[in-house]
Amino acid sequence: MPKDFRATTLERAIGRSLATWRNERGFSLTEAGMRVGFSSAKLSTMENAVQPSAPVDIMALGYVYRVPAEAWQAVVLQAQQAERERSGPRRPQLFDPAADFANLVFEATSLRVFTLDLVPAIFQLGDYANAVTRVDDLDRDGALARVRESWSARRRDRDPLEVEAVFPEAVLRQVVGGPRVMKAQLLHLMEVSEQASVSLRIVPRAAGAYPAMGSPFTLLGFPHRQHSDVVYFESVLKGEYVEDPALCERFAQRFARLRQLALGEGESLELIAEAAAEI
Repeated sequence: MPKDFRATTLERAIGRSLATWRNERGFSLTEAGMRVGFSSAKLSTMENAVQPSAPVDIMALGYVYRVPAEAWQAVVLQAQQAERERSGPRRPQLFDPAADFANLVFEATSLRVFTLDLVPAIFQLGDYANAVTRVDDLDRDGALARVRESWSARRRDRDPLEVEAVFPEAVLRQVVGGPRVMKAQLLHLMEVSEQASVSLRIVPRAAGAYPAMGSPFTLLGFPHRQHSDVVYFESVLKGEYVEDPALCERFAQRFARLRQLALGEGESLELIAEAAAEI
């Protein structure tokens, strides 16, 4: 075992599985070790992920604990994956979804956007976006600008990008960049909401809990049959795509429920106007 060994979350999950198997059989560490031919110390280090668990050792434990074959085989596959990840070379990042997102916005025919604490990126004015990146991540400034440019270009198309955006009322009340910047941003939202290709809906504070709470995302649709829907979401460190059709459908269902819970477009516009007047 390398001196600088640090267990991954996968290896820790494997250890928990091994401990669960033993506890379900009612064996002590000593008894289990005697049955499988391990020292109790080795078994303890495996269960607590203090050392990697070899696939052959997991197979032996599965046999001794009389674990169903599909269960121990699944954990063996996890151990093999952990072994590959630990022994293989670190691969450089070849594709960055955060940098690519603006390209997908340009290619898409529809966006369904759910945000939590910010105005959707495509609707952000430059001053608003700058206020966000200035206190968070200056490197994002260029990426956000490209997203806005992609949407601006699509607005001039004969078939403009259809945008449905849902976000909580708190977005309107968070004074990003100061009163002047925020008021301009809210007025801009009112302006874009008048476009036929844009739908803005606000989830009011009184709604309480709502679907996808804590998980902002953007669902993109495309004109070509060969191009499936894609979900994009960001953390503070990176952007990620979800492309599995079944998972994308689950995001679509959550968005549909968000729209049902949110205020109508007219009521949402009134709420935006009210927030702008209060600044």
